[in-house]
Amino acid sequence: MLSPEVAGAFFAAALVLSIAPGPDNIFVLTQSALYGAAAGMVTTLGLATGLCFHTTAVALGVAVIFRSSPTAFWVLKILGACYLLYLAWLAFRSGAVLARVPEGGDDAGGAAASFPGYGALYRRGILMNVTNPKVCLFFLAFLPQFCEPERGSIPLQVVLLGALFILATLLIFFSVALLGGRLARRFNASRRGQILINRLAGLVFLGLAVALLVTGQ
Repeated sequence: MLSPEVAGAFFAAALVLSIAPGPDNIFVLTQSALYGAAAGMVTTLGLATGLCFHTTAVALGVAVIFRSSPTAFWVLKILGACYLLYLAWLAFRSGAVLARVPEGGDDAGGAAASFPGYGALYRRGILMNVTNPKVCLFFLAFLPQFCEPERGSIPLQVVLLGALFILATLLIFFSVALLGGRLARRFNASRRGQILINRLAGLVFLGLAVALLVTGQ
């Protein structure tokens, strides 16, 4: 088990890391700016599910493969970049179609056409996180530093630290989603705003894809 002092220090560090601008919180901000705060929160839940995968990988030692195998790292990086490029293509293609979920469920002027659905947003969050090898390597480097061998099972401590990191992520990213939801209400008020936010989203996804491609192991 973790000592209260270590758990508190780790949680504080996790909050700071979650606040720092990065691909995941930018991704949440983009999705919530397009589709509203609820969409950003669902995307956050997908990202948190991806963090469960990385926590398990570190606890089982699987993450060592990505650190030691350039091929595994390269394959996962390419898959992640391709998915981000696909999201960029969807955003650029959206054009002036209303991005928000129509109130009352009515398809006013095709408003629901570009909303992928909460299930799709949840899956986007998972894929965005799981296909980013940097997250796995970060967990591999970060979580073990807070483990205390004298306090019992290291895998169990890794799982507990991962849970604390996920909690910190949820707190910060839900706040980001609320901010993005305010942007959504503003930009979706006009067709020009809709075009602008879709173009910006496309550029964000494109930039994230390029950043992932050029990252080194």
